[in-house]
Amino acid sequence: MSIFSENIRFLRDKMKASQQKVSDEISITRGRYATYEDGRSEPPIEILVKLSKYYKVSIDLLLTVDLRKYPMDDVVNLPNNRILLPMKVDQTGENRIEIVPQKASMGYLNGYNDPEFVEGLQHLSLPFLRNGKFRAFPADGDSMPPYNDGTYIVGKYLEDKKDLKKGKTYIFITKDGIVYKRYSKQNDSGSFVSSDNSFYEPYEIKWSEVYEIWEFACSINTKELRIENIEYQEIRSMFEELRSEIRGQDKRVQ
Repeated sequence: MSIFSENIRFLRDKMKASQQKVSDEISITRGRYATYEDGRSEPPIEILVKLSKYYKVSIDLLLTVDLRKYPMDDVVNLPNNRILLPMKVDQTGENRIEIVPQKASMGYLNGYNDPEFVEGLQHLSLPFLRNGKFRAFPADGDSMPPYNDGTYIVGKYLEDKKDLKKGKTYIFITKDGIVYKRYSKQNDSGSFVSSDNSFYEPYEIKWSEVYEIWEFACSINTKELRIENIEYQEIRSMFEELRSEIRGQDKRVQ
């Protein structure tokens, strides 16, 4: 039997509905519906849509995820038939936070909605992080000091972009990669973000390119913060100020 057939059998049993009732609701015969549950045939797209609406589960979930493994009340359905699997807890009841390592960060763009990929990630538990879905992502580069290579930013999943708060930092999962930036404002086309390192210019992230948004929850530094890193940032800042002054003088001369 396929995942799909197991899923619709599981959902029907959970609803305590008969095959006849379900088939009546989606306007097909009971015998035809039975072939879907038995795995003897696959439904056409129009029936898939009806079943998705009847069971209130996305087509993506029906076809790709074994729903028996997850509490359905905790599964988050995302736009465009994407899903975010529910948070897991260990034997002591602590929230299990998946860790996206540096070497898997690009693979995350392809596997973020793949249950097997997510379940294969290492995880940790932090007792002070509760009431939400958390995931840890690697920091990269020098745009958000003091976070640099070797730091993990733990984010709390943000369900609605309307909950973005000016001045707060977020992890944006986009089609081009994983970025950690400070949010400033938004419009219908995208979100405007900036780096804490003034050397980098603010820019806009198009909503059409955003897959997920995670709000900063805490950070885990795996390397000692070195003084020269701070001095390096100060030097870059000095050069940036000097460059701005030179530009201002050039404008006055013109």
